[in-house]
Amino acid sequence: MKHLLKMLDLSKEEIIDILNLADQLKYEQKNGIAHRHLEGKTLGMIFQKSSTRTRVSFETGMYQLGGQALFLSNRDLQIGRGEPVQDTARVLSRYLDGIMIRTFEQKEVEDLAEYGSIPIINGLTDFCHPCQVLADLMTIREHKGRLEGLKMCYIGDGNNMANSLIVGGLKVGMDVAIACPDDYQPDAKVLEFTKEYGDKFTMTADVLEAAKDADVLFTDVWASMGQEGEAEKRKLAFAGYQINDEVMAVAHADAMVQHCLPAHREEEITAKVFEAHADEIFDEAENRLHAQKAVLVKVMA
Repeated sequence: MKHLLKMLDLSKEEIIDILNLADQLKYEQKNGIAHRHLEGKTLGMIFQKSSTRTRVSFETGMYQLGGQALFLSNRDLQIGRGEPVQDTARVLSRYLDGIMIRTFEQKEVEDLAEYGSIPIINGLTDFCHPCQVLADLMTIREHKGRLEGLKMCYIGDGNNMANSLIVGGLKVGMDVAIACPDDYQPDAKVLEFTKEYGDKFTMTADVLEAAKDADVLFTDVWASMGQEGEAEKRKLAFAGYQINDEVMAVAHADAMVQHCLPAHREEEITAKVFEAHADEIFDEAENRLHAQKAVLVKVMA
């Protein structure tokens, strides 16, 4: 595995391999067993979008693996002043052992990989969020003991999270149901990908239909970073696209709830459901650290 650019690039075997390594690294970290696989290595972290979990987990992960991480904000880099991404990629490839980038355009991530000579990790784009979904799959497997044959339901905006959950879920053998308004469907490339999975994928505007018999329910904020100007319009469009008691009642009795955070209680999820499933949601947040460490080892060791 040279890069992590999007879930579409990974095979089922590669995903399971990352999850297995993540489990091992989590065990070692919890038990004080050193795992300095990246001794002397440096990860550059480019942030064109702000972050809590992505920055802290990657920085901490590199430290625990024996390496170091450099935080590079848009304000600090010439890329923010119009230097072409191909020049930035070639320069940083001479200094660093890997780059993690959190940005808007998927093309920027793909260009870094094309023009640079070091591993590139997608820390989030408007198209996808592979690191989050690897952590999600890790958390489901921890709680449920398996992935194959489970039903995943996602409720809300067909955004980067929906795109990556659909691909990741289908690839590891889950059934995936998406409930979203007609004007907010997942990316056309992702919907094209689902065609090879037949009736293992369903998309509907009906929340209860999607949630029926689900083993794990996902949601995300109605207005993602950069969409603040659409917040009021989106509130109207997503009214009813919420994980609440009514939705939980049609899912399996032992269904999990996952949220990539930050959560807006009483919008996409009720405070009651959030708090009832807070342990699972914060296990999921913690697993960003372990899943990303596994990715770092896979591409940089």
